[in-house]
Amino acid sequence: MSEEFYRIKRLPPYVIAEVNAMRHAARQAGRDIIDLGMGNPDLPPPQHVLDKLCEVAQKPDAHGYSQSKGIPGLRRAQANYYANRFGVELDPEREVVVTMGSKEGLASLATAITAPGDVVLAPNPSYPIHTFGFIIAGATIRSVPTTPDENYWRSLDRAMAFTVPRPSILIVNYPSNPTAETVDLAFYERLVAWAKENKVWILSDLAYSELYYDGNPTRSILEVPGAKDVAVEFTSLSKTYSMAGWRIGFAVGNPHLISALTRVKSYLDYGAFTPIQAAACAALNGPQDIVEKNRLLYQKRRDVMVEAFGRAGWDIPSPKASMFAWAPLPPALKEMGSLEFSKQLLSEAEVAVAPGVGYGEDGEGYVRIAMVENEQRLRQAARNIRRFLQKKGVNTPAT
Repeated sequence: MSEEFYRIKRLPPYVIAEVNAMRHAARQAGRDIIDLGMGNPDLPPPQHVLDKLCEVAQKPDAHGYSQSKGIPGLRRAQANYYANRFGVELDPEREVVVTMGSKEGLASLATAITAPGDVVLAPNPSYPIHTFGFIIAGATIRSVPTTPDENYWRSLDRAMAFTVPRPSILIVNYPSNPTAETVDLAFYERLVAWAKENKVWILSDLAYSELYYDGNPTRSILEVPGAKDVAVEFTSLSKTYSMAGWRIGFAVGNPHLISALTRVKSYLDYGAFTPIQAAACAALNGPQDIVEKNRLLYQKRRDVMVEAFGRAGWDIPSPKASMFAWAPLPPALKEMGSLEFSKQLLSEAEVAVAPGVGYGEDGEGYVRIAMVENEQRLRQAARNIRRFLQKKGVNTPAT
């Protein structure tokens, strides 16, 4: 009876969990670890959102089962967000469903629309749910690049020409987790045309919709006329309003896909706790100054990190969006590999980062750095990294 279960056998060891376990052990031992590994916002939600949660939680009738698809007011609030932010009209009844974070939404949709043996096109490197949500559902993954250049389009065309059965689903995620790459509306226009020509569903993960920098707002695939014929898009309150643990997200777009997701969810859950959904309404409908404030705070952290790490001897490309930097290993230590580099950085410099190989084989040679510590801690991380690099014999700039 000790034989591994079928779906568990399809899941490799979670590489990032190795570094997480090391970080936990170091903290238990009393070491001051600067944690830039997990994308866990360190900022509080808006006060009026917390107030609404407490207010509704006091109501005796707020503690029963909620609606799996989300309370009507929250679906309307999300439709209003899309209208105001992207100029996209959505029917809250047919084209919006509330999910328990975008991660659960993607996994539930994979369950709803995937048959064993279906081929799904997913970026590599990518956030693990983009591949493993479909692997758990029985699909086969064919990787395409994450970088949206001409090689990306060639890879899509090769996949359609040489894969049997032909791929039926494509995952896109911009701003990308982990690479922080972004796309413009022209990319989405070309993608929608490609999907219609090849009869492929597009699942767009827009979890970082509001974490953009330098005055360049992210775009939605649903801004493209006719995109709702082939696409759904996932968003989340996790990063926008620092509500990660609340687990509130949305899927919007194609009514056929939304209907399938809604039906599967009705078998799996009773929806998020009603006071949390009411508070999510307050987040979307209330003052939005916190969104801009947080965006500017992350942008300042980005600038401090890139500058301080660069002076420490580790050049990091400045991300255009998201709460992450996708950093190539220092050239002198590249042979170490991303997992070993992350382990040594943790044990010797007391800085935790996520090894790039944990996001797919094409992530090797990189680490993901989350901007979830304040500027003082980022500068301290840079000082620790400088000493680490010097110890490894890497030439660092003179201070």
